[in-house]
Amino acid sequence: MLTLKNLAVDHGKLRALWDVSLHVGKGERVGLLGANGAGKSTAMGAIVGLYPAAGGQISFDGAPLNAPSTTHTVAGGIALVPEGRRLFPGMSVWENLAMGAYAALQRELDEPLEQVFSLFPVLRQKAAQNAGELSGGQQQMVAIGRALMSRPRLLLLDEPFIGVAPLLVDEILAALRQIAGAGVTLVLVEQNTHRALDFVERAYVLENGRTVLEGGRDALLADPAFAAKFLGLE
Repeated sequence: MLTLKNLAVDHGKLRALWDVSLHVGKGERVGLLGANGAGKSTAMGAIVGLYPAAGGQISFDGAPLNAPSTTHTVAGGIALVPEGRRLFPGMSVWENLAMGAYAALQRELDEPLEQVFSLFPVLRQKAAQNAGELSGGQQQMVAIGRALMSRPRLLLLDEPFIGVAPLLVDEILAALRQIAGAGVTLVLVEQNTHRALDFVERAYVLENGRTVLEGGRDALLADPAFAAKFLGLE
């Protein structure tokens, strides 16, 4: 479904990604791991068109992904849950969710809205409340729900558990498993390696803007070099 081949991205005069390659099959749960500054968020931004590629190629459904705007990318079936949530704090939960449908040019809100409320019942209760008044975990639910309103086939999640209480992390992970079970392909960016590998089937590791390691969950956990560097083991 998604392929990045030798992707390079510049931030001004600085090169943020040098050589990132990965592939994600339909229906997979794939992790993107690495330390702060490794380039994970930049890679996610490049996929949805926030950052132009300085080299390499991004393909979606077998065709080069050259959408003229992020709106077209979302309408084509890709949605990003950005790091830090990026909600509209002075707007209601319902209004924030509706914005996700607007980006995908959706005209009918009732069905996707009901799906979001089914995944996150607390949002139904708080639909009229301003998003900025919610807890960090509830705000993250709104951010995920907003992305789902576009009915994506590929959902990118960038550090979705930052600032979320452990109990709500478990609730959000359960919802993500339901989303994956419904056929949505997921790419999870996560610094907590244990948490990521509990959820994903395969993972890629970025260092200094390059893909340095890839493998299935079990193979990575069995790799002594990976364990020493990313799991804090000797």
